[in-house]
Amino acid sequence: MVDFRFRPETYFEAELTSVLLIRLDFPESQWGEVISIYANLLDGMIHYEAVDFYGNDINLSPSKSFETLSTQEVIFMIETMETDWDSASGNMGLTLLGIPEVESKYYPDLKEYFSEKRKGFGLD
Repeated sequence: MVDFRFRPETYFEAELTSVLLIRLDFPESQWGEVISIYANLLDGMIHYEAVDFYGNDINLSPSKSFETLSTQEVIFMIETMETDWDSASGNMGLTLLGIPEVESKYYPDLKEYFSEKRKGFGLD
């Protein structure tokens, strides 16, 4: 069962100020799209950034926080990612409509949550 209230103590170990938080794989995309979400510590705040192969601008909500996010907040972030359909490369707008396979060192329940969601739509 997914613990939606789980919140990691920190993302940053030792002197790290940037970590790969979540990896999203969209296997149904004809391009095999992968999006990586990073957490970056800057001036006491955690800033979140989504990066794909094409360098598209992908909007995240929240885009920053003072503390680590709960599993529920991360699910919301993933499910509400947006990009400008007119200027996005690689048909990113359409890709974001899919349900990703998810990996995260910091949020182990994400894999189960999205796997079950994919099954519900007949994708696995």
